[in-house]
Parts: sequence; structure tokens; C-alpha cells
Amino acid sequence: MKRTIPHLPPEQILFDRTLVAEHRRRAAELDWPHHRFLFNEVAERLAERLLDINHSFSLALDLGGRDGVFGEKLIAMKKADRVIRTDLTEAMLDNATNAAIVADEEFLPFKENSFDLVGSVLGLHWTNDLPGALSQAARSLKPNGLFLGALFGIESLQELKACLIEAESEITGGVSPRISPFTEIKDAGSLLQRAGLALPVTDTDLITLKYEHPFALMHELRGLGETNALISRQKHFTQRRIMLRTAELYIENYADADGRIPATFQIIYMSGWAPHESQQKPIARGSAKANLRDYLEK
Repeated sequence: MKRTIPHLPPEQILFDRTLVAEHRRRAAELDWPHHRFLFNEVAERLAERLLDINHSFSLALDLGGRDGVFGEKLIAMKKADRVIRTDLTEAMLDNATNAAIVADEEFLPFKENSFDLVGSVLGLHWTNDLPGALSQAARSLKPNGLFLGALFGIESLQELKACLIEAESEITGGVSPRISPFTEIKDAGSLLQRAGLALPVTDTDLITLKYEHPFALMHELRGLGETNALISRQKHFTQRRIMLRTAELYIENYADADGRIPATFQIIYMSGWAPHESQQKPIARGSAKANLRDYLEK
């Protein structure tokens, strides 16, 4: 976990990957089944995108698969014959009945042309080099293999972000880095193309969950292993006054008639294929047989 990425300058290393793994381990050992709803929901939605594809896959990789729900869904849908699951921490793999390996998305240990399908559910947003991680996933695909990914988008946790900023600014006069920078949907397609994947498709979902109290949301994020892993984060506990004021603002600004507060999660879905001669290709420039000017009013 302490390996560096040689081609990235220090200022582009945003996340402490050792801490990301520790958060994942803690989530597995605390009460993962109680907190995994969002992960499972996104994993199922991602897998169901295969219903529109008349294709099955012999060997699939469930990359960062937590307790394996994405791979299980592939098997149940008869979309994969075998699944290898990875995670950052061994604790998440304790229940594995099939092949499983501890692996880091930034340093994949697989040979090129290994898999027919690679799926990643809510893990890639913690990588320091997202284009590099996608490129490694793409290289591990066989020709005409499919990459499917789901990651948090920039609109995720917008309510919590706004309240934290306002509370901390009000109390301390400044703002600390607290929530991970997320990907924007407009960048997702170009990321797939940069990784060498063909026929890229992206779309987005907004999932809004309701909680009894802002602290219940924060507890859920901890249970998901999704708490702050920024290198630039404060290294001491946040002042109690800031957290209490954040909760007050959250309730004042967002609570519904029943006093429950919403938490918005934007999910970006991505798919792309490893190039293959059988795939459709765009028509070459200059090969059109009709002139657009012939169809325009003079």
C-alpha cells in the first residue's frame, strides 16, 4: 500500500491508499452487512446493464468487490461462468467461496488479455491516477472484453459538503479538506477513450437516501469505509462544535416534514470495450457519398 506512482508529481497524490485500505478493513470487521445497502444497490444496477447486451462472459473480474455481490449477480444472471474477486483488504474477502485476491486498483497483478469482463463498483474514486487505473483494467481485458464501472460523481453528498463548509467557516474562519473530489459525468467518456476502450457509454443516476439524523449518515459512511482519506486532511479530530453546527445546519436546511434528512449520491456508470475487429467503427472522414449542401435551403 505504500508503493508510489512514479509518473505522478507529489501534488497529484491526493489519497492515502494505506488509509483507504484501513477504512475498508474496519468496515468489514465492524458491521458491513448493516451498512452495505448503497453498495449492493449500485452493484445490482451495474450488473443489470448487461441485460441489454446479448453476450455472456467466460471469466469476469470483480474489481474491489467488497463481499462479492456484483460477481454473484453476474453468476445468477448467467452472464459469467467464473468470477475472480479482489479487494484492498483481506477482511472483505473472508467469505469468499471462489477465487479471491487482495489487490490494489493502482497496481493490478493480472496479465494482459486475462478477462472477458472487468467490473468495478464504487472503488475507483479513491485512486490517485484514475486514467492509469482504467488503463490497467483495459489491458487486462481480452479483445472484445467489456469494462463496466460505477463511481461516485461530483454531486454526491452535496448537502453534507455545504453544511460542513458553512459550519467550519463560521466557527474557525477557514475550511479544511473533508470530502473526496469526485469525477464529473462530462469527463467519464474521455477517460474511457484515454484508457484505450472503444464504444464508450456513460450515464448517471441520483440516489437519495434518508436518515434519522446527520450523525446517522456519518456513521453510515464510516460503515461503508467511505470516510476522509485525503492526504491533506486534518490529522486531528474535528472540533465537536463544528460537527454539532454541521448537524444543526443540515436539519435546518434539508430535513423533511418527518425530520429525516436526505443524502444525495450521484452514480456515474461507464462501459467500454477492448478493441476488436468485429466492432462497429465510425465512417472515415471524406467517405460520405452525399453532400450536405444539397439538402440545405439556398
